[in-house]
Amino acid sequence: QVQLIESGGGLVQAGNSLRLSCAASGRTFSNYGMGWFRQAPGKEREFVASINWSGGRTNYADSVRGRFTISRDNAKNTVYLQMNSLRLEDTAVYYCAADRVGWGQMASKYDYWGQGTQVTVAS
Repeated sequence: QVQLIESGGGLVQAGNSLRLSCAASGRTFSNYGMGWFRQAPGKEREFVASINWSGGRTNYADSVRGRFTISRDNAKNTVYLQMNSLRLEDTAVYYCAADRVGWGQMASKYDYWGQGTQVTVAS
């Protein structure tokens, strides 16, 4: 089992950057794929980025590719989401998730979720 805690959200001006962190606990963490999702009011939860902890492979939604970077620090059991060139439409609650068998784009496939951290982009 895995427990996840997100941090790093806040208020930022458009064009600036934020780095989100997801700290994981549990001795099986190294075998889990990790993903970032986000949800804005009135919209469905959407995929943002994912990473394969065992292979270092990554995947990104088209809306964030080239602006966001997902990375990991296995020694700290932590996954990061570096968000650059933030836009107003990036405003959402961002969630970290862990998948026992994959690292795909479907939220329903992930087994564990954090509580979320709010990111608000203002002009």
